[in-house]
Amino acid sequence: MRPLTPEDPLWGHPPIARLVDAGRRLRRADRQRPWLLDTALVLAALLTFGLPDLLVGASHGSVIRTAAIPLYGIVALQLGLLLPLLWRRSAPSAVFAAVFGVYLVETALDVSLHSNVALLIALYSLARHGRLKHLGFACAAVLAAIVLAAVRVTIPLSPLVALFFLCSAATAAVASGLGIRLCWAYLLGLKDRAARLEVERDQRSRLATAAERTRIAREMHDIVGHNLSVVITLADGGAHAATTAPEWSRQALQLIAGTSRQALGELRRTLAVLREETEYADGAADEEEAADLSPQPGIADLDALCERVRAAGPQVTYRTAGRPDALDPGVQLTVYRIAQEALTNTLKHAGTDTRAQLTITAADDAELHIRLEDTGPAGGLPQPGGEGHGIAGMRERAALYGGTVTAGPRPGGGWSVDAVLHTATVPASRLSRTAEAS
Repeated sequence: MRPLTPEDPLWGHPPIARLVDAGRRLRRADRQRPWLLDTALVLAALLTFGLPDLLVGASHGSVIRTAAIPLYGIVALQLGLLLPLLWRRSAPSAVFAAVFGVYLVETALDVSLHSNVALLIALYSLARHGRLKHLGFACAAVLAAIVLAAVRVTIPLSPLVALFFLCSAATAAVASGLGIRLCWAYLLGLKDRAARLEVERDQRSRLATAAERTRIAREMHDIVGHNLSVVITLADGGAHAATTAPEWSRQALQLIAGTSRQALGELRRTLAVLREETEYADGAADEEEAADLSPQPGIADLDALCERVRAAGPQVTYRTAGRPDALDPGVQLTVYRIAQEALTNTLKHAGTDTRAQLTITAADDAELHIRLEDTGPAGGLPQPGGEGHGIAGMRERAALYGGTVTAGPRPGGGWSVDAVLHTATVPASRLSRTAEAS
């Protein structure tokens, strides 16, 4: 059978809607005052089943007794049957035992009351709230009581008919309790699952945010670190040559302007991911807007990168093997950033009089090799050791493609950086995300 959904026309039917609304209000009141519903149940049972026994008497078959019993005895039996129901939800097994014990006393006195309906209520409560391992014993006890009551019945019904109706009532009590229990367990399971999914969604969101911030920080480090190193070196050289070689000083200023303009464009592209849409200032230069909208750098931009580093002083030799320019844009961006960071470290630590060689090799087995070697500072001075954020950033970038980065001093002097990228084992989703414009 198709389950009902909130869009089902039955839910919009006025009587059904009123019943659902009443059920919600009742559950809300029960959560606020859990004793109120149990008290109302006991009072309703006393009025419905206990009061007729006291007012009508045995002559009309309301109270069936063969031994003389005073009125207060009947009242005591009724209270013994119904008052334990106040704790039917907190201690269902104990309540059933108490009610069944009073029923046995009543049977021993040869008395039968309408308040015996408390036995069915206690059985329902045990199926609804109690331990299931106690339910089997309770059902066996109720079955024995039903057989005894069917044999003792004095109304004009055969014992088999009486047994059928009493067994039907007991079965309905157990089935109702178990059915409601299963429904609530299912709803609580759905609620718990929804809560866990919400927590997992928040965790995934926080992890994605942290990963994106790390990626942006890495991009910022590469952009700012490299371009500022080039600008500072050019500025120092230009200031030194201002009196001796004014023409070279003018060229240094032009290179500083171009490097700064490129760094500004890359920074704007990187910071654009922090807002939903990029707004450009009125009156911005056309070349600045073109820089903002240009694609992320790749293999083809390594020549310009090496040229900027050469302008700062180091002698940089750049060569490629294979077809690295045919790689995915995300791979090309990673290659560019690793080479940029390696050249920046060379410029920082080896100085302007060093010689560096950058080699990009695209192997046939879908491996990409990036190698940078420099001769070190002039005079053979040792380069600073240790690993800063730059090498860690290169390793993080290489890890996106299952690669590694090795950096350290060369045997003959200087420094070398070796990076290996495995481009064939990277999922397309990761490649596309890496290739996104930052």
